[in-house]
Amino acid sequence: MDTKKATPFAQQIKGKTGFRRIMNAYGYSLAGLKAALSEAAFRQLLVFHVVLIVLAFILDFGPATRMMLIMASFISWIVELFNTAIEAAVDHTSLAKHPLAKRAKDTASAAQFLALTLVVILWLMALWRDYGPNVF
Repeated sequence: MDTKKATPFAQQIKGKTGFRRIMNAYGYSLAGLKAALSEAAFRQLLVFHVVLIVLAFILDFGPATRMMLIMASFISWIVELFNTAIEAAVDHTSLAKHPLAKRAKDTASAAQFLALTLVVILWLMALWRDYGPNVF
């Protein structure tokens, strides 16, 4: 009996197991980051968040505030990776205008909008608490 036919297709295309699989996943992740860097939106967010992370260390924030601000930046990067992946998958499927394709792209964009809103709110709160007028 041919083992290729007996093995489910998903297992056939997954490739190696164990440490080799981890190394393959690492390579795929690097390829994904390289692909994301070809997108202008990701590059703009990269510069924006690098500046924010540097500012988080320059300004006199406590460690918990720094962690929160850095996490917010990483959340935005992660959401942009999902956004880019969804756009690529939709465009691969069809470049024709379709309401569901628009909904998928718009929803992914809305997720990034919410992530950036979180970044802005957290930065405003941190700046207000540490540098704003002490009204409380």
